[in-house]
Amino acid sequence: MRISVLIADDDALLRQGVRVVLDSATDIDVVGEAGDGIEAVNRCRELKPDVVLMDVRMPGVDGIEATRRITAEHDEVRVLVLTTFRHDDYVWGALRAGASGFLLKRTQPESLIEAVRTIHSGDSLLDAAVTRELIDHFVLGGARGPEGNAEERAAIELLTDREREVLSLVAKGRSNAELAAALFIAESTAKTHVKRILAKIGARDRAQAVVVAYRSGLVAVR
Repeated sequence: MRISVLIADDDALLRQGVRVVLDSATDIDVVGEAGDGIEAVNRCRELKPDVVLMDVRMPGVDGIEATRRITAEHDEVRVLVLTTFRHDDYVWGALRAGASGFLLKRTQPESLIEAVRTIHSGDSLLDAAVTRELIDHFVLGGARGPEGNAEERAAIELLTDREREVLSLVAKGRSNAELAAALFIAESTAKTHVKRILAKIGARDRAQAVVVAYRSGLVAVR
């Protein structure tokens, strides 16, 4: 199965560079480009890509609002935010808007290709540096998101012991294949566990589940 990708960035030169990188992969097709948030939303309606590479700062409607509109309209479209900024407000805003991943533009070409594949497969992805800042701000710094820690702790109580074990591994960055290997279960079973966990804790995807896992205290920050 080939993965269709829409690139949304107001920098035409960067869009061209990303296109060249992705076109080098035999399983990825760049089906379109957008220079601002509104165009990204409209192009999504027209092209229905599998994955959108979304810049954060664009004129008019920014990448976070564009992500919110796209994920509200298209459950099947996955958004990977690609930006030069590591600031936690952008990370949190992107995740709350429905983004499935957050990657810095300085990433290596092969890592970008793999990130698109990861997002398309149903997993979520956060750059390691971004994940650290996210934890520092929303856990160590005591900052609160819209739900707050009390609600998150209550959500964790709904999980079975096995589900808590799975969520702990997800919070440490394990993929479905790695979950299966660590727990001696089939990968399909791992996917089922993750799906049930997301439903119980009210997380759209694994990226948001990571935030809940740390802020609820299920996973200790070292």
